[in-house]
Amino acid sequence: MAKNKLSGREKAAVLLVSLGTENASHIFKHLSEEEIEQITLEIANMRKVGSQEREVVLDEFHQMALAQDYISRGGINYAQEVLEKALGDQKAQGIIKRLTASLQSRPFDALRKTEPSQLLNFIQNEHPQTISLILAYIQADKAAAILSALPGELQAEVSKRIAVMDRTSPEIIKQVEAVLEKKLSTILQNEYTAAGGIEAIVEVLNNVDRGTEKQILDTLEEEDSELAEEIRKRMFVFEDIVNLDNRAIQRLIREIENKDLSLALKTASQEVAEKIYNNMSKRAAEMLKEDIEFMGPVRLREVEEAQTNIVNEIRRLEEAGEIVIARGGEGDLIV
Repeated sequence: MAKNKLSGREKAAVLLVSLGTENASHIFKHLSEEEIEQITLEIANMRKVGSQEREVVLDEFHQMALAQDYISRGGINYAQEVLEKALGDQKAQGIIKRLTASLQSRPFDALRKTEPSQLLNFIQNEHPQTISLILAYIQADKAAAILSALPGELQAEVSKRIAVMDRTSPEIIKQVEAVLEKKLSTILQNEYTAAGGIEAIVEVLNNVDRGTEKQILDTLEEEDSELAEEIRKRMFVFEDIVNLDNRAIQRLIREIENKDLSLALKTASQEVAEKIYNNMSKRAAEMLKEDIEFMGPVRLREVEEAQTNIVNEIRRLEEAGEIVIARGGEGDLIV
């Protein structure tokens, strides 16, 4: 592996392998779960690292660390001046370029570090579009806490704007940041940044309490029934059955037809199937397995329809208060 052909993840993997398990474990403590997973995968797929490869990566890491130290002492210009004297113009510029790229932060990164209550006080009187833009960029649990605390009519308006949001230009983000008087150390690239959309509002609503979720969806239903239905469809999917407790599963089984259940389990994961079988009598589970075994080929559309019917029944039971799907701010799982 030549230095210029290694990706950032590959370099990180080589570095951690070179440092040894104990030092690598200390570094892992400062990484996110996603970063740990990505680097671990690189390490697992890595062939034996040669001494030359290791030296190249360690040398680059050492140079980057020195540059970072120089920046902390006197800023980018100071760091570049020192590196140019030590390594020459071209090499110094390459190091500074890579380092400044790594220092880029996400839009509204400073707001992501602010407590929800403080952030709520700061933005609650802003225009709904401004609030929507901010909530689309910050963590889902923090956005959920803020959304729950907004007035009811504003909750639905903000949720709708997040759901239909597609892409926002850096210029708009800069204007919002200026209005909020936040000096963010963000270096925005000259391209559009994706945020918002159906998945964004679904993730937020999955973290709010049931009352807030219902109020938002009911209001959206009156304003845009198609959007409300699309959000509802994505809030609980068939595979989420594994998150229901046994009593809820047993209650569900009493309400759905055998035909729907056997069709739905035709393509279900082993985990979902076992969840269902474990909440049936041994005889009923054996009969269901036989039905599935002798069913033969079926259209995928029929399986999806059966799974949709079951999900709709789960939602109906929850609406009726017969089962409870735990969400942000609520207790654990279902009764």
